[in-house]
Amino acid sequence: MEVQQIKQRFGIIGNSPLINRAIDIAVQVAPTDLSVLITGESGSGKEVFPKIIHQYSARKHESYIAVNCGAIPEGTIDSELFGHEKGSFTGAHDARKGYFEVADKGTIFLDEVGELPLSTQVRLLRVIETGEFIRVGSSKAQKTDVRVVAATNVNLMEAIYQNKFREDLFYRLNTVPITIPSLRARKEDIFLLFRKFANDFAERYRMPSIKLNEDAQRILINFKWPGNVRQLKNITEQISIIEQERNISPEALQAYLPVSTMPNLPAIYKPVDEKTFASEREILYQVLFDMKRDVNDLKKLVNEIIHHGTDDVTVREENAQLIKKFYADNDQSISHDYTPRQDSYHPPQTDSHIIEDTEEYVEESLSLQDKEIELIKKALDKHKGKRKYAAQNLGISERTLYRKIKEYDIDG
Repeated sequence: MEVQQIKQRFGIIGNSPLINRAIDIAVQVAPTDLSVLITGESGSGKEVFPKIIHQYSARKHESYIAVNCGAIPEGTIDSELFGHEKGSFTGAHDARKGYFEVADKGTIFLDEVGELPLSTQVRLLRVIETGEFIRVGSSKAQKTDVRVVAATNVNLMEAIYQNKFREDLFYRLNTVPITIPSLRARKEDIFLLFRKFANDFAERYRMPSIKLNEDAQRILINFKWPGNVRQLKNITEQISIIEQERNISPEALQAYLPVSTMPNLPAIYKPVDEKTFASEREILYQVLFDMKRDVNDLKKLVNEIIHHGTDDVTVREENAQLIKKFYADNDQSISHDYTPRQDSYHPPQTDSHIIEDTEEYVEESLSLQDKEIELIKKALDKHKGKRKYAAQNLGISERTLYRKIKEYDIDG
């Protein structure tokens, strides 16, 4: 089967060697039952390749099921994938087949597999290794014969290091890896894609197709496209609908390209769960505690210098400057007549309580839970109770925020 025929069948545009290589690997692995892991940035077109693998396999006449693992709530993901028995949980009024049972003899595509909870990863590993699964609420193992193709835009090796993804599952899924190139890695395809999208939208909206002059083409090709093919398609559609002039100038094109000073990194969404949220706070607290310890060490040093002095004139002057600077905001901390003299050194007469005053600390709770509740309340107050924006501000998922509000019985 020629690569060009596959492109036409599945609507793949481009002649980049990288995209051709990905197609070639997909066709070669299709007749086998090996697990395939497809990696690539968000918007790069990963969802097409599981269809190629299924259509050129012996399972092409059986079921093909695509599951977005990141879109299913953690509490129901096991039920969705493996099914459940009647009464196994609240709302389970009837027994239900899961995707692995429905897709028996066929192919199941697990998109965003990096978002699976660790408990579900254990179940998935068992299915891949033995072909067995157990419905939620059941103790009876069932058999299934399913080809698993997974995809992710998350760096799974980093997730393994952070204990968010099982290493054994990674190697089971990654039997055959396929890497989908980013759009900026296949510059020769950018204008081809733009022209295809422009013609499609012109036909859909019954209007003349937009065109770019040479300068505009150059801008289009050199843009970094963090959202990849999806972003290019969206911008092409915007221009097709909004612009009255069908010959697009560089100035008109630039108005639709987002301006960003951020580095050109992959457009990867890495959700932050409650464990990450807690670990980040712990790091912040550790930094603060380290700073506090350093300040205490400095105070001890200053106290020692004040009471014992030094014989070196230069060092005495430096010590004096350090002391004055350190206690600049505290008029009671050092005598105003503390001035180094050339003939003899007399430490300033100061009561011990002056140094002790600088050691006073405001007593506050260092409980991570208390700090977490405080942060959540502040975020909710800031966004007037709108949990979606509060969750974004906190850097956690909306689902995690709901659970925390319920767990801590927070009004909001």
